[in-house]
Order: sequence, then C-alpha cells, then structure tokens
Amino acid sequence: MTPSGQSLEIGAILMGLAGGLAIFLYGMELLTNALKASTGKRLKNLLARMTTNRFKGVVAGALVTAIIQSSSVTTVLVVGFVSAGLMHLQQSIPIIMGASIGTTITAQIIAFKITHFALLIVALGFAMQFLSRNEVIQRTGTMIFGFGLIFFGMSLMGDATSPLRDYPPFIKFLQEMKHPLYGILASAAFTAVVQSSSATTGVIIVLATQGLISLDQGIALVFGANIGTCVTALLASIGKSREALRTALVHILFNTLGVIVWFWFIPEFATFIRDISPQHPELQGIKRLAAETPRQIANAHTMFNVGNTILFIGFTAWFARLVTWLVPVTEEEKAHKVMPKYLDKTLLDTPSLALDRVRMEIGRMAEHLLPMLRKGVQLAMDGNARELSELNHMDSEVGMLHGPILDYLQELSKGNLSSREAELAHHYLAIASYYENIGDSLKLHLIHVGRKRLAEGLVVGEETRKLIEEMVDTLIQLLEKATQAVTRMNRKPARKVVKAKTEINRLAADIERHVVRRMTADAPRRRLTYQTETELLEALKRVYYFTKRIAKEVLNMDTIKKKEKQETP
Repeated sequence: MTPSGQSLEIGAILMGLAGGLAIFLYGMELLTNALKASTGKRLKNLLARMTTNRFKGVVAGALVTAIIQSSSVTTVLVVGFVSAGLMHLQQSIPIIMGASIGTTITAQIIAFKITHFALLIVALGFAMQFLSRNEVIQRTGTMIFGFGLIFFGMSLMGDATSPLRDYPPFIKFLQEMKHPLYGILASAAFTAVVQSSSATTGVIIVLATQGLISLDQGIALVFGANIGTCVTALLASIGKSREALRTALVHILFNTLGVIVWFWFIPEFATFIRDISPQHPELQGIKRLAAETPRQIANAHTMFNVGNTILFIGFTAWFARLVTWLVPVTEEEKAHKVMPKYLDKTLLDTPSLALDRVRMEIGRMAEHLLPMLRKGVQLAMDGNARELSELNHMDSEVGMLHGPILDYLQELSKGNLSSREAELAHHYLAIASYYENIGDSLKLHLIHVGRKRLAEGLVVGEETRKLIEEMVDTLIQLLEKATQAVTRMNRKPARKVVKAKTEINRLAADIERHVVRRMTADAPRRRLTYQTETELLEALKRVYYFTKRIAKEVLNMDTIKKKEKQETP
C-alpha cells in the first residue's frame, strides 16, 4: 500500500479496475445467456398468464427478470405481447415496473462477500462445461462459471481500488462529490457508457466494500444508475416498432420520475435503510463503513424500485396515455403495413424465445395467404386485368414476411443452439418456405388462368364454378388447421390435414369428370376451356400438397421431444 501523501500507480489501478469490470461483465453475460436459454420459454408463458391485474403483472415482471437477469428481455417479451394484441400497453406497464424490481437481485447477490470462493466457483463451472457432453449439465456449468466470474471480477476491482483508502487526493475528491446531483450525473453517464446498470451497481458496491463511499453517496449513485440504464432501453428501441419505443419511454419516465421524487429525501431514505439493514457497532471508522455499506446500498437499490412501483402503480393509465401522446399512432400503423412484427434481434441469444417469434411471424404469413386463396380463385374466374394485378401485390406481402424470417433463422443458426432448437429452426425454415410456395403457385397459375380467360373470352361454367368453390372452401379450412397446428404446436389439426387427402382427391375427381364431360360436349372452344379449368384445378391441388407438407412438418416435430427426453438425464 502506498503511504499517505504519496502518489499512486494510477495505471495499475485503472488496469485492475478495467480488467475486473470486463470479467464482471463477461460473467454477467454468460450467466444471463445460460439462464435465458434454459428458462426463457417457461418464463414467457408465466408472463402471458399473469396479466389479469396490475399487481400480478408486477410480480411476474419481477420474478422473470430476477431469474433471467435481463430487464431488456422482459421488455422485449412485453412488446411482443402488445404487438400481438395479447395485452394492451396499460397492462404491460406493471410488468415493466416489476422488471425494475427484478434487476435489483443482482445487487443483493453481489453484496454477499463470497469473493474468496470465486475461483473455486469458476473451476466448478468450467469442469461441468468441459467434461460433460449433456446439454443440461453444460448450461448449468455455464451459469456457475459466469457466477464465479462475477465475483472474481469484483475481487479484482476491490484489490485495485483498495490503495485509494489512504490516498488524500481521492478522499478529497469524494468529499467534494457529496452533493447527490454530482453522483447521479456521474453514475448515469457511466451506466450509459457501459450499457449495464448491474456493472455500475457492482462498482458502487466494490467502492463501498473498501469504505470509500458513504450510504448517502451510494444512494445517489444508485439513482444515477437507474437513469443511465434507460439509455439502454432507448437504444434498444431504435429501428424497432413504435410499441417498442413507447415501452422504452415508459421505462424512462418510471425511473426518472422516481429519482426526481426521491432526490429530495435522500437523508431520510438513508436513515430508513440503515434501520432495516444489518449493523456492526463493534467496528469503527472505515472498517464499519466497509462492513455495513455494501448491504445497505443493495437494500437501497431494492427499496427504491419497490417504492417507485408502490408510488406509481395507480398511474398506469396515465403513463399509457402520456407515451401514446408522445409517440402517436401513425397512418402507417393504422394501415397495418406488412413488415416483420415479431422478429426482434434482441432475442437471438435466447433461442427458445426467438423460435417462438418465428412461429408467430409464420402465422402472419398464413393470415395473408388465406384471403389470397379465396380472392385469387375468384379473380381467376371473374376478375378483369386490373384486379388480377392485385395478386402480385398480395403475394409480395407474403414475401415481405418470408425473406426476413429466413434471415432471422440464419442469424439464429449462427448462435449456440441445442440439438432440439436446431431441429426446430430447420422445421420452421421448411414451413415458411411451404407457405411462400403456396403464394408463388397461386400467383403464377391464377394470373395465367385469368389472363388466358380474358384473352380468349372464355367463361367458367356455373357447375364448374360451384365445384371449384367447394374445393376452395375445403382448402381454406385445411390451411387454417395447418396454421393452427404450427402456431399452437398442436398435432391434432395437423393429423386432420393429412387425413383430408381422400376428401381432396374426391373433390378433384368431381371437377375432372365435369371438365371432361364439357370437353366431349358440343361446346364452343371446348379445348381452351378444358385447358384453363384443368390448370385452375392443378393450382388448387398444389395448394393442398404444400398444406399437407406443413402439417407433416408439425407431426415430425414430435420426434424432437422424444430425442430431448433421451438426452435429458
């Protein structure tokens, strides 16, 4: 240790602090990614269920975020639910409030002084990762490894900053920083730069462990971290839907208004925190400060967010109206312009959730295909040239979703997928392509049939029209069942689609017999009529072929579950 009054090796301190922070952040990333990969889908279902009232929403948001250690993932899930119409913006706000509470679990964990065991935890986690071939054990090992790195990084930061205890210029600097506004601004700026409130909290607790900051200073720094983390949410919303931007604004307003309210009561808040936190009266001076302050800061972080939630939980409607006023609904939103709605890149490191989003986007492809099938056949039999051109536009809408789905799956496949996730990605890729094939086939054949009919002045017979419409009705029902099988992962409607082959063959045979009878009858231009109506029938048969392929992909997914059970110990 450098004696009082002498200069310090600033380079060594900065190197130790930066290196420790890097290891801390890397450990947080490993832990978070492993937790999201292991529990993401179950937690998504929990969020979906617990939105019946605002208090359940707070609990769900806090629980999910505490487990996966990522309020951004919780926020992304909420945005997806709002976009899908599963909940409205006002319902999502309590979940966002709860997520702010959930993030404080990090501070509670790192306030425990177990840094002496950090390398033992690292070694255990690495051994589980390296020695086992079981995916469950490997992921558990990654969690433990990341957990150990968090504490090892804190240990390095603590060792690096310990000489500052006796360095007068630094002590003088801290004394001059006693005004809470300076601490809030500095902490907010640091959090915005490192993009992690958990990292800021870790540094704050390290400084407290060395006895370098008081509780009042620590509270101001925690307030700043809560404002700085809003920058992360705002940056994450750039380029996303306007629902994402509104959700980010809710986060910003909630945290910033909370800091403004509590700023004027920091001394009273600090007294309350001391009263509810463990005390060590047997110690004096810096030693007592170092023993008590870390836990007090962790408690202050938790109580601040709990207090904010209690304070603002009654104003969710006001928050919703305000952010909607700040980010109004555009004409583009009203027109429901076709563009990917669920493919959020934030979820790419959480494969189970990302695959859910792919499935939801595939469902949107089907929503555009169903009217195309109904209207397209009608236009092929009756439409004029201008109306037939609408089929190009309708198919392009399907393509606007198909391309991004393929790109998203390609990006997802570059990550670390389990065998189950890799197979699901393969099945979804095939399903999306089958939907695209249906659209392309309808466009190609129906436009050709319609234009030939117009060019030759042909008329589709009334009996033929009825038979074709009957087959279209059946195909629409089957395509709906296939889509239901995909979006709900339900084998029952998929089996019905496959079994419908007999019914489709019967309907096709009825049309063929009628067309052949017209061919042999003494009808004008019967050969051209026969060719046109036969091509229309072939287009419908191809629709069933691809619909059946979609259903079979769903049925084949069942083998994934069997493999997963065999791999799980």
